[in-house]
Amino acid sequence: MIRDLAFSPLLPWPVLAVLAALAVLLIAFAAFRGLSGWVFRALAALGILAFLFGPSLREEQRDPLSDIVFLVVDESASEALSSRPEQIADARATLEARLSALPNTELRVITLGDAPDNRGTLLMTALTEAMADEPRGRLAGAFLLSDGQLHDVDIAPDFPAPVHLLLTGEPEDWDRRLVIESAPSFAILDEEVTLKLRIEDQGNRPAGLPELTDLMISIDGEAPERFTVPIGRPLDVPLKLAHGGMNVIQFTLPEAPGELTPRNNSAMVQINGVRDRLRVLLVSGEPHNGERTWRNLLKSDPSVDLVHFTILRPPSKQDGVPVTELSLIAFPTRELFMEKVDDFDLIIFDRYKLRGILPASYLDNIARYVEDGGAVLFAAGPDFATADSLYRSPLARVIPTAPTGRVIEEPFLPRLTDLGARHPVTEGLGGLRTGDDPTWGRWFRQVELDPGETGETVMSGVDGRPLLVLDRVGEGRVAVLGSDHAWLWTRGVEGGGPQLELLRRLAHWMMKEPDLEEEALTATAEGNTLIITRRSLSEGARSVTIETPDGSVVEIPMEEIAPGRFMAELTEGDMGLYRLREGDQSAVMVLGPAAPREFEETIATGDKLAPVIKASGGGTFALSDGLPTIRTVPEGRVAHGRDWMGITPREAYVTQSTRLMPVLPGWVWLLLLAGLSVVAWLREGRR
Repeated sequence: MIRDLAFSPLLPWPVLAVLAALAVLLIAFAAFRGLSGWVFRALAALGILAFLFGPSLREEQRDPLSDIVFLVVDESASEALSSRPEQIADARATLEARLSALPNTELRVITLGDAPDNRGTLLMTALTEAMADEPRGRLAGAFLLSDGQLHDVDIAPDFPAPVHLLLTGEPEDWDRRLVIESAPSFAILDEEVTLKLRIEDQGNRPAGLPELTDLMISIDGEAPERFTVPIGRPLDVPLKLAHGGMNVIQFTLPEAPGELTPRNNSAMVQINGVRDRLRVLLVSGEPHNGERTWRNLLKSDPSVDLVHFTILRPPSKQDGVPVTELSLIAFPTRELFMEKVDDFDLIIFDRYKLRGILPASYLDNIARYVEDGGAVLFAAGPDFATADSLYRSPLARVIPTAPTGRVIEEPFLPRLTDLGARHPVTEGLGGLRTGDDPTWGRWFRQVELDPGETGETVMSGVDGRPLLVLDRVGEGRVAVLGSDHAWLWTRGVEGGGPQLELLRRLAHWMMKEPDLEEEALTATAEGNTLIITRRSLSEGARSVTIETPDGSVVEIPMEEIAPGRFMAELTEGDMGLYRLREGDQSAVMVLGPAAPREFEETIATGDKLAPVIKASGGGTFALSDGLPTIRTVPEGRVAHGRDWMGITPREAYVTQSTRLMPVLPGWVWLLLLAGLSVVAWLREGRR
């Protein structure tokens, strides 16, 4: 039962203030005049004012509430190192026993592990969520059982009671880690790119350890190269990417004796290899409607450097005009086709025929260029079927299909072959799906081609005859387009068609872009799920073999999701490097970082939580020194000492009922005030 005094004024407060001021003036005047009863009049006036203030006794029936103390236990991966699990188990059991023994105290135990999506240890998030479920007025303290390595200290809550940090770990703990300070997300092929690394030792590093260590560097899972590097100094690692697409570079340190964990001794970088510029040589024969279309398409791409070689006046033309009046300088034919031909990424022959401009030695050099890794596209016109065809030159050894000598002049609709529906150059061209009729416009001329034995026909024309043939020759690639009417699509004839997309894919396939390889095994990461894609021109059931970061091997069946595309998923995968193999294709993929965020820093420290602990009045204690005792301290006092830590009792309660009673009954007030007035009158009447 709790009693206290409450007031319920019978008049507004301003009116009471005026009445009090008048009473004071009147009493002062009476005292000044020397009235013998002024004291009793003053008491009567004060009694009237007291009555008007409405004094009451308030009685409350209260039920006391227990104090709440949080014990937040960090069970993240770093707490499994060394002797930390035993430290946590012992400290938790002792704290639970001591806190449960305190009177009027309830213990809330919160455990947390690694946050999903590699977000590390969210210690403050756990404390904030626990606070949200309890009344703030009942919180008497919090104990954090952790190594102090958290990743959300910036959202620390305003805790109304002492917060204490109990540090796991040993004084002699030390660890070595590899840090990638900077690495580009993409790099230009054949140009040097520099990565910045740092190897550092943290904690109580033992004396006598060497200042140098080995560093292994592996690209795309190949055998690593070993280098000796210094510890504690920034390292610049120059390298050149070997291929386009994603390059996976792995850096690894050997495990040093006595370090806490080797999990942060590896780092991986994924760099996308891209080409700086696509250097294209366009060789045109006689001018025609499609020539400008080819030129405009190539010039519209800012990543293309175009050199256009065209013949406007062949040697056979005799019109009597002096050569000196036709041009100012001679075209550098020999320089282009003999000395600089290897500088080009792609050569396009657009309706070109043998006219005595390019000697056989030049064309033989272009054939050699293809065999050594170059790319040539033949856009064939009627001349390809004549005796002046490029097929009648040294280039014949790299051309996958032979002209029959017939030119078909009739409308036809270009179609994808069964192979073309699976080939990345023509798959889904213009949104076309397998079995669908093309919606693009017709062409009206086709050079009849012999299917040949080596090329792959991905588009067909009149009566299923080859229209677009692709082939690999030596290290290079060749494409033959058996019509010069592709420009009709650009002009929008009969609705047009996807010429720009077809040309782009052709160029990038011939440039060996990984995204357009016919046979490829790739993988992408979405969270902790590995999505594996296999592209192939062949059919049949497939399964992918996966070597996980811990060395185990699993085999997962693949599902055909589209013609030539198979997919499989590995869910809930561990972070690290995965090696994939399906048939003759292999790949590597990184799921998350090589070292999870939880292992970036493993040495126990109170520095990160120091502002939070100081603001709450709590303390930081190392469990290796023993577990401090627990005391209760008043609110606002220092809540920690050398070997003790305190909690603040809150004395919270719930009011069950409230009752108001007047201080004096009304008739008592009446008698009291009347008596004082009569006494004052009688005293003054005697004078």
